[in-house]
Amino acid sequence: MEEIQQQEGIGIIYKIQRLLLEYKRVITVTKKPTKEEFITIVKVSALGILAIGLLGFIIQMIEVLVFK
Repeated sequence: MEEIQQQEGIGIIYKIQRLLLEYKRVITVTKKPTKEEFITIVKVSALGILAIGLLGFIIQMIEVLVFK
C-alpha cells in the first residue's frame, strides 16, 4: 500500500515538473507587444465588448416591446 502511495507521489511530482517546464517554455517564447500591437488589441477588444453589449441591449428592447 505504501509503495502505491509513493508511486502516486512521484507521479504527481513528475506532472508538476512537466507543467512548470511547459510554463517556462511558453514564457520564453512570448514577447512584449509593441505599442502599435497593444493599441490594436485594445481597439479590437473594445469593439467586441461594444458588440456584445449592443446585442444584449437589442435583445432586451425586443423582450420589453414584445412581452409588455
